[in-house]
Amino acid sequence: MRSLFQPQSTPLSAIAATLYASVALNVPGVSAKRSDVLNYVDPFIGTANGGHVFAGANLPFGMAKAVADTIGENQAGFAWDDQYVYGFSHMHDSGTGGSPSLGNFPIFPQASCPNDDINQCKWQMNDRATAWSNSSDGAQARPGYFSIDLENGIQAEMTTTNRSALYRFTFDGTSSESLSPVILVDLMDLPQSRQNGTALVDPSTGRLTGNGTFSPSFGIGTYDMHFCADFRGADVRNSGVWVQNRANFTRKSVSLTPDGTNTPATLSAGTFVQFNSPKDNTILARVGVSFMSVDQACANAEKEQPNFDFEGTVSAAEAAWREKLNVVTVDAEGVSSDLQTVFWSGAYRAMISPQDYTGENPLWQSTEPYYDSYYCIWDSFRSIHPLLTLLDPVSQSRMMRSLVDTYRHEGYLPDCRMSLCKGFTQGGSNADVLLAEAYLKKVQDIDWDTAYEAVVKDAEVEPANWNVEGRGGLHSWKNLGYIPTDDYDPYGVGTHTRSISRTVEYAYNDFCISEMAKGLGHHADYEKYTVRSGNWAHMFNAAQTSSINGSNTGFTGFLQPKYTNGTWGYQDPIFCSPLLDFDSCYLNPDGHETYEGSAFLYTFYAPHDMGSLITALGGAKSFTKRLTYFHESGLLYVGDEQAFLTVFQFHYSGRPALSAERSHYYIPSQFNTTVAGIAGNDDSGAMGSFIVLSMMGLWPVPGQDVYLITPPYFKEISIRHTVTGNVATIRNINFDPSYKNIYIQSAKRDGKPWTKNWISHDFFLDGGVLELELGSSESTWGTHVKDLPPSLGDYSS
Repeated sequence: MRSLFQPQSTPLSAIAATLYASVALNVPGVSAKRSDVLNYVDPFIGTANGGHVFAGANLPFGMAKAVADTIGENQAGFAWDDQYVYGFSHMHDSGTGGSPSLGNFPIFPQASCPNDDINQCKWQMNDRATAWSNSSDGAQARPGYFSIDLENGIQAEMTTTNRSALYRFTFDGTSSESLSPVILVDLMDLPQSRQNGTALVDPSTGRLTGNGTFSPSFGIGTYDMHFCADFRGADVRNSGVWVQNRANFTRKSVSLTPDGTNTPATLSAGTFVQFNSPKDNTILARVGVSFMSVDQACANAEKEQPNFDFEGTVSAAEAAWREKLNVVTVDAEGVSSDLQTVFWSGAYRAMISPQDYTGENPLWQSTEPYYDSYYCIWDSFRSIHPLLTLLDPVSQSRMMRSLVDTYRHEGYLPDCRMSLCKGFTQGGSNADVLLAEAYLKKVQDIDWDTAYEAVVKDAEVEPANWNVEGRGGLHSWKNLGYIPTDDYDPYGVGTHTRSISRTVEYAYNDFCISEMAKGLGHHADYEKYTVRSGNWAHMFNAAQTSSINGSNTGFTGFLQPKYTNGTWGYQDPIFCSPLLDFDSCYLNPDGHETYEGSAFLYTFYAPHDMGSLITALGGAKSFTKRLTYFHESGLLYVGDEQAFLTVFQFHYSGRPALSAERSHYYIPSQFNTTVAGIAGNDDSGAMGSFIVLSMMGLWPVPGQDVYLITPPYFKEISIRHTVTGNVATIRNINFDPSYKNIYIQSAKRDGKPWTKNWISHDFFLDGGVLELELGSSESTWGTHVKDLPPSLGDYSS
């Protein structure tokens, strides 16, 4: 067979080599016998510069997430580049864009009130906000633990169980003789969306309870949240309520209802407890949370933390994180501590969400798991869930069961879901991709008949509001084979934008359905959805050119808008890229024809039919040149998830070595150990999972049973399958931690030659050894047509 290998003169590795020089390669790595994987997890990575990473205490996929809430860009509560802390709240999301979410019922301690006058304490958010010690040790974080030192002398530490948070406030800055601490709770949330709320205090015990109605950050509807706070470490001196800047000891409850002007920003209120001086200057606060009721919030806390055991709770949380992360072992000899931290911190962030709310769903009764905080499947299907399928297939199964159960009770698979509410659809019906991949990779315990019923409904039945589920424009999709830019859709309501990106996503969604149909024996459906998966080509204008600053890029043929009459519209192929109006393609009525990316980017998106796409773009050599240009011209922003696959698409044109080069360019140039050390926001762990999969040398093509092979960043890496117990090992021969040897010369699987540049999931189910012999220059390995990943259309030979 003909090889597609045609080497380039200046390897990108020469550029990447200078980047590795800055990540402390002289620091010795730790071998597979490392003392503690948690030493390489830094929760602060991505907490500055818009990364929106949750830095606080939590369990893997846990509901309770405790952290300090700062004033500023506080989507995840705490941001390193914000100066003031106004509270400590118990539920958060991680890495999301848009507005903040959750952060309900923050508590806040004060050592005492000036002149022992309760009304001289600070109550409103901006009044009570206190600067934190932004120094090397002013805040500390570790899986299951977070602490911060406030400049008023109070240290706040926190840890969590699944449904409760435990805080330890130490009043070191004040003498014990003058201490009379006050701890308040505020009927507020991070986005200040409260519609109504009630808080009560039990004067005999100091227990604070309450609830409120709030809005989700990226969806429709409202949700109710309940809390229950108990204290230990000091006797109750007094208690009461506060409204705006006034407090009193007489009332023991307060209620807020909407009146047109009543918002958290203008009318904040809550309850408080005042304590006698604690013997050791420390008070513990235990807060249970629930979507069901105050009683369940109290029961959650009492069951999970009966003894207020702070050290024990931290230890249990650390053990839970070790159990999740230790399915992966690496031989990191020679690898810098920084790169190890980038890797393990990425794996940690990928297991923060979705969140397990099983038993906390008041919307329907079910014995199935219920997971929430899918922010959003448009972001997570590309890397987060494929990584979880590798590292935690049991949790992945529970998440897929939750999606199917949501379909049973809500009528459609969710595209996005948070706080029990329907979130906005950004592109296609991408839960179809998740379920197809789970089916192909033999994820267990899923009702496949119902799952198939759900994905077919996405493809065939338009919902009344396709802003939040399913697909819009299905009449045009079925009859025209694309989504017109002037689509007329009387069958449902939705935002009529993104005609290009919706078309290519719908096409891929249909391909994923065809894979399930084939496996389940629905042969007519297999044929139908396979044909519909080719609809991406209807948006390909073979004559369209592009230019940058008036200079022609030299490439012809791009996805373009098309009208209902079949004539072409126009959107500049570089529009909505870093080079032209990058912020113009969001989810709004003026959002244009592509979503969060350019037509130049979306033209590469036909992962099921790359043979046909490469042919349409002029063949393998032209495709490689175009993809290289895309990465080197400034058109690509790796902080958006659609960019991920393009890093590795050189595999399809028979140049897997170039995929390895690109991977090593973006890591560490765009991903490092600083507080701003990720590209863009983390999108619930999408950036973290991109890092981990790239450094493992296994890029999964989402929705398919395909992993594109590049050399791992370690001498050896092993993954233990938590269901089968089998271990899959990828071993680099001639490994070079300066990363000059990043080119596969040859490969063996279980001792036999392996020439394909991809591998399937059976390697991880069955276990085995994939041995990669590395060298310093590109070879012919994986370059022949027979070694390329599957494609509906043939590759040119």
